[in-house]
Amino acid sequence: MVTKTALDSRRWIALILLCATQFIFVLDVSIINIALPSIQQAFNFSQQNLQWVINAYTLAFGGFLLLGGRAGDLLGHRRVFIFGLSLFALASLIGGFAQSGTILIAARSAQGLGGALSSPTALSILTMTFSEGSERNRALGVWGATGASGGAAGVLLGGLITGLLGWEWVLFVNVPIAGSAALLAPIFLSESVTNNKSRQFDLAGAFCSTTGLILLVFTIVNAEGHLARTLGFLFLCVSLFLGFMFIEQRSPAPLVPLRIFRLRNLTGANLITLVHGTGPLCTLFFISLYLQQVLGLSALNSGLAFLPFALAGGISSGLASVLVNRFGVKPVLTVGMLLMAIGLVLFAQVSVGGSYVIHVLPASLVVGASAGFSFVPLTIAAFMSVKDEDAGLASGLLATSQQVGAAIVLALLVAIASAHSKGIIAAQGSSPAVLARALTEGFQSAFYLGAGLVALGAIVAFLVIQQQTKHLNHD
Repeated sequence: MVTKTALDSRRWIALILLCATQFIFVLDVSIINIALPSIQQAFNFSQQNLQWVINAYTLAFGGFLLLGGRAGDLLGHRRVFIFGLSLFALASLIGGFAQSGTILIAARSAQGLGGALSSPTALSILTMTFSEGSERNRALGVWGATGASGGAAGVLLGGLITGLLGWEWVLFVNVPIAGSAALLAPIFLSESVTNNKSRQFDLAGAFCSTTGLILLVFTIVNAEGHLARTLGFLFLCVSLFLGFMFIEQRSPAPLVPLRIFRLRNLTGANLITLVHGTGPLCTLFFISLYLQQVLGLSALNSGLAFLPFALAGGISSGLASVLVNRFGVKPVLTVGMLLMAIGLVLFAQVSVGGSYVIHVLPASLVVGASAGFSFVPLTIAAFMSVKDEDAGLASGLLATSQQVGAAIVLALLVAIASAHSKGIIAAQGSSPAVLARALTEGFQSAFYLGAGLVALGAIVAFLVIQQQTKHLNHD
């Protein structure tokens, strides 16, 4: 007979296992960026081809998330989770041993597919393992802390691993973690049992949604300088998504039952998720450039500069679950988004003659804390009232909103910053002093726009998200 204590221990070990996989997926996105110069030199990549080391992963990950989440509902979350992890580990191993750029890019695509299968099913397993209320909120606090630390850790670890061991090891590091998790999953994770009466797969809907998402992400990340192509691809994306909705309304076993959007909190959470990543994105992308290109810090010191950001995110994620148990999701989420907007406004005060302690550290702490305070209630809100048989779908939708939103927001912010900087250089020349000022003012414009987007997210949280009405307690 299994005692309650043993059952509780098993569940929290399962949480550690799930969080370890989430950590490597988040880590992989940022750790590879630091290794790009070494990869470019190893394979003699052009600047244009080098971007596909990133884009190949992003396209596969973003495009297949929805499919991966629903596959877990139909085929079993643990089964799909293990398959995705195994694929991710194998692809990482092949990528590390790659002797040509083509093989490396193909391996990165396979990594993205493995992550798209494992990431939403991991979150589904978590929400089905822990009951809705304070227990699940605590578990999601740990999950959020893992995600918050993964991105910043990637910047630091990427510099250390690349410098000491070589670029291959930013891929090899995934193998023991993902491989061990895949082997341990049958021991500590229970297979899901859903009420889906049919395992019929919506192939037409899967084709339209996956093709549309991949094409959308591709169009966004390659939009600069290709206006006609971008408009044409966007028209094709809209056509695919309209076709997808037409199919889903008539399919006996839809990939995305449109009834799920009647859940107000799930729909609101997905809308907010589209802009939620703005704070971490601005911090990791623009502040990395500001520290190195304006303040002149080394890559390693820049990585160390993100430790307060990671710590603030980790601590606030843990506190957020406590606050949600006390006050509910709506106020914590709204305040968290407003705090993120304030942090981005603080970042907008960076200057050419600035310093890390005055212009970067305070804002890093605010944005890092806000990311944790908002991510946890955002995830909790998304799963309130979601049935177990739709847990994978809800996870896939949330992760898709996160990936697509990140691609759109980053492309928009980079375009705004670049246009602002180019305008200054065109008017005043390209001396080192002008270049530094052009970059800095470009970053400032991106931060102000980012703050506006996050503020819109706070308004949606206030107007759309419904308060948690049950399972609240003060333990």
